[in-house]
Amino acid sequence: MTERATALESEAEALARRRYFESTPRKRFVRFWREFITRRPLGAFGLVLVLAMILAALLADRIAPYDPTAISFKDLLAPPSPEHLLGTDNFGRDVFSRLLFGARTALLVGFTASIVGCTLGLILGIVGAYFGGRVDQIIQRLMDVLLSFPLIVIAIAVVAALGTGEDKIANVIAAITVPIIPRVSRVVRSSALSVVQMPYIEATRAVGARAMRIMFRHIAPNVFAPYLIMMTAFLGQAILLEASLSFLGLGVFEPTPSWGLMLRGAGMQFLERAPWLAIAPGVAISLAVFGFNLFGDSLRDALDPRLRTA
Repeated sequence: MTERATALESEAEALARRRYFESTPRKRFVRFWREFITRRPLGAFGLVLVLAMILAALLADRIAPYDPTAISFKDLLAPPSPEHLLGTDNFGRDVFSRLLFGARTALLVGFTASIVGCTLGLILGIVGAYFGGRVDQIIQRLMDVLLSFPLIVIAIAVVAALGTGEDKIANVIAAITVPIIPRVSRVVRSSALSVVQMPYIEATRAVGARAMRIMFRHIAPNVFAPYLIMMTAFLGQAILLEASLSFLGLGVFEPTPSWGLMLRGAGMQFLERAPWLAIAPGVAISLAVFGFNLFGDSLRDALDPRLRTA
């Protein structure tokens, strides 16, 4: 009996240790992504597209065979070949190299605009839900004004007011950031309103915790899932908006590589003679937006308990 009791005790200790290690943040992180990849193949495919775009942007200096701004009058409008994989444009610049460096512009604008816009929307949503009353009314009426216009209209208005130029990419980022804020604020506010009513929030108020501590120590972590989902979803829209502004002449200027600028310039002017000039950046924009949308939708399903499948 003693040996059996000892064996059972050892098994219980081993099981407790295994459960403890499986509950650590690192184990939960690994288990989440393993289940994400196996249960959501479309989301995994979107993640592959996103990672491929990020790697292409980070390694553009090593992958690109040519300088993206180097002009060569020997290879004007050269078709795709082993020397130029995606051909050249009307200035003899290698399209493949410009495509890789254009990913840097897209990701710089997309990540910065989505992170800043979603973070400001998070703050406004939490502040409105926590204080309520007049503070919430003022914030929501301002959000209503911004929501009454489409994304592209607000972006055009902001970038037109701030100005454009070769050194004003920050204005493009600001123009894309502004229309993201109200959409994120509404989603975060709806989640924060339910959290504010929780008993532990009342308890923290009763013990004298400050408003800033309650909002960002107790409320913010509970609305982080919708914030992360919205940020992922708006990454694709931010990339598309940057390409749209560049296409309209309100984004970055030559010779900065940009997918929208590639479509606007030689892509439209020489569409019949050199269709690869429009096909290459068009496919890149489509794959980037498609990848972020697939990944964002699957991440939403994985993080939202109401949408999880067994």
